[in-house]
Amino acid sequence: MKIYTRTGDDGTTGIIGGGRLSKADLLIEVIGEVDELNASLGVARLAVLSGASQQILPRLQDLLFQVAAVLADPKGVFGMHVGEENVSSMEEEMDRLTAELPELRNFVLPGGSAGAAQLHLCRTVCRRAERRIAQLAHDHPVPPVLLHLINRLSDLLFTLARYENKVAGTDEILWSAK
Repeated sequence: MKIYTRTGDDGTTGIIGGGRLSKADLLIEVIGEVDELNASLGVARLAVLSGASQQILPRLQDLLFQVAAVLADPKGVFGMHVGEENVSSMEEEMDRLTAELPELRNFVLPGGSAGAAQLHLCRTVCRRAERRIAQLAHDHPVPPVLLHLINRLSDLLFTLARYENKVAGTDEILWSAK
């Protein structure tokens, strides 16, 4: 099977259920943002040291494929599901990891170990995807759980970045007003 079809050479792309949309359509852009986040997590996987991150990140990548599928298939033709149980699972992971971290008393600057820096970058990509999903929700059917999930995901990525610094023995870079 060839990877190229030439059907997108006119600036459109096929959508689930048939039909075509402009590649500039907000829905296509949002799916691309989720894809970029997924790719960013793949890069972060190369840099993380903790067993927690090594276990969690592949699951998050799988979940992001499901998120993209739900966005691309609003009528549920393929039956992909993302639910509050996914949000709860992330909250449980955060609670478990946070229990091992020092209490936050300052803002944390992105950086520290290589793994933490990559996870902070993923967090910012996640926040951008969240803003675009929120924008999409104004005019398109977007399950509310997707906004819950993407918001919680950025929190989990922040927590994982902090945890990576702990495992690497790297001090967090704390921000203080001067």
